[in-house]
Amino acid sequence: MQLPKIGTFELAPSILSADFANLATEINQMTDAGIQMIHLDVMDGHFVPNITFGPPVVGWIRQSTDAFLDTHLMITDPEKYAPAFIKAGSDHITFHIETVDEPVEFVKYLHDQGVTAGVTLNPKTPVETIEQVAPLCDMVLVMTVQPGFGGQSFMEDACEKCVRIREIVGPSVRIEVDGGMGSETIAIARDYGADTFVAGNAIFGKTDRAGAIAELRQALTV
Repeated sequence: MQLPKIGTFELAPSILSADFANLATEINQMTDAGIQMIHLDVMDGHFVPNITFGPPVVGWIRQSTDAFLDTHLMITDPEKYAPAFIKAGSDHITFHIETVDEPVEFVKYLHDQGVTAGVTLNPKTPVETIEQVAPLCDMVLVMTVQPGFGGQSFMEDACEKCVRIREIVGPSVRIEVDGGMGSETIAIARDYGADTFVAGNAIFGKTDRAGAIAELRQALTV
């Protein structure tokens, strides 16, 4: 499965904020509302101060949906564990630039495995660190909160990096923003050049999930 075509704005709900006791239902609500991408935050308790889930959960999710599984590896050794996530059904693997010694080679490996690839910038990581690898990726992820926990406030100065990233990658690479996305901040991210938006609490924190998605989409049209 491929990323949605360039030129569209896409929401990628993060299941980190979902009800894991009813995860299949939660994801089905997303796809019924027209969502094409589901964002999977994988944390190891080492690279970031939280632990979430591993390949078995991705495998269960894969069995319950045909949505594009956007897997964000916030882990120390993505090269070691990426094969297991790919086998489990991930369509896309994003890694942090700090965790890979040869990111260009890793992106080539991911493409050879039939998945799309992305590189991530933490809020304090300079854009220069990804200049070589970013144009080879299918998507660049800009963190607009410190990675590790949901529900944090949007950091606009981190989002400003999207402008320079777009200059580096051109029009054929998606720019994804993750952190503090809501109806007031999503348009700010769009205006800096992002086209893919990870939203957690802004969707799963609302009783009316479809309504929350519609509200975010409406904010992108203003």
